Amino acid sequence: MGVIALPGAGSIYVDASTVIYFVEQIEPYLSASAPLWDALHAGSQLVVTSDLCILEVLVKPLRDGNANLVALVRNILLGTIGLHCLPISRSVLESAAQLRATFNLKTPDAIHAATAREAGCALFVTNDHGFRRVPGLNGAVLGEIAAS
Repeated sequence: MGVIALPGAGSIYVDASTVIYFVEQIEPYLSASAPLWDALHAGSQLVVTSDLCILEVLVKPLRDGNANLVALVRNILLGTIGLHCLPISRSVLESAAQLRATFNLKTPDAIHAATAREAGCALFVTNDHGFRRVPGLNGAVLGEIAAS
């Protein structure tokens, strides 16, 4: 099984699926992304996501009434040093609209892509091949990494 190769410099963007795999310890994606989380916890890697990730990751635990998982998600997304949730600004929304119109992305995906591009992230970690259509995103697809 392969593991993610981290960039030599720059921040890494994680989408909601990547966060879910980490929080819920879902294999093989957890092992494939381990270098990312290890570097974050060691203080050697800045990781960013959109505030939208909070909504996306909390839905299932809230629906299931899993208060412990809700607390864990909040603690990880809002309390981990080096992990930053970026706001959904008007410029992100306008860029997301253009990405959605041009590449037929779903609205949440367009917001993630626009946020990562605006933040100048060196790597975009996901498990969705659709992000490959977006220029300016250096994508790492966890399913492919795990299978290698």
